[in-house]
Amino acid sequence: MEPVVVTTKEMLTQQKSKIIIVMPAYNAEETLEKTYHDIPLEIVDEIILVDDNSSDKTVEIARELGLTVIAHPENRGYGANQKTCYDEALKRNPDIVVMIHPDYQYDSRLIPYIVGFLEKGICDVILGSRIRTRNEALKCGMPKYKYISNRMLTFTENIVLGQNISDFHSGYRAYTRKVLETIPYHNNSDGFVFDTELLTQAVYFGFKIGDVPVPVRYFDEASSINFSNSIIYGLKTLLTLAKYLIQSTKLWNYNLFSKSRGSHLNY
Repeated sequence: MEPVVVTTKEMLTQQKSKIIIVMPAYNAEETLEKTYHDIPLEIVDEIILVDDNSSDKTVEIARELGLTVIAHPENRGYGANQKTCYDEALKRNPDIVVMIHPDYQYDSRLIPYIVGFLEKGICDVILGSRIRTRNEALKCGMPKYKYISNRMLTFTENIVLGQNISDFHSGYRAYTRKVLETIPYHNNSDGFVFDTELLTQAVYFGFKIGDVPVPVRYFDEASSINFSNSIIYGLKTLLTLAKYLIQSTKLWNYNLFSKSRGSHLNY
């Protein structure tokens, strides 16, 4: 009997998961279209862009591309943007939600491979890792201060959370619907630490997290946290880990780990 050979194209056509892409956007007019054209549209059911009151033409370009656009009437912050992203995605009853920034920093061509780990039940959350090697990350333009802080925070997070993830701070993520339905993400920050809080919650609620290497691009138009905000972000990340440890030892209950999704407070 001849062996059965399944090509990548055939694998893609066999996928039956409902996949929703969400893009938290802010002033992405120069990079949105390039990001969009790299997405393998044949496996995606819908792309939702949530604009956080951009001052440029992000909304107009997104609508011209045929994306579903949700526009915040005022700037609410990166975390608040993601809350709207996931709320809108869950309304559509997806199997998998992929979050990618529309700043062309991450390679969106890899979406079929990333979601494959979720479809096979290997993981519940997949992160796109920017740091396959130190040399590669720095050659791609990652600032040295950002590389060092990333390594220190990721090492600490792995120890505290019992994981083995190479990049806890990637903006390229995929979640199963169950993760987003379980985690009380509305209790999270409206700022940049939202990402750390969500991953910490995923660990607390027992979900499996994995990562895959992805090429990354650093250039002027790509979104990035400046140095002072990076310091604040790092301190808030450490505070989130402290809350996790205290919650795990049952010394205190934080709203961050409450199963109630109704509150927007984080005690």
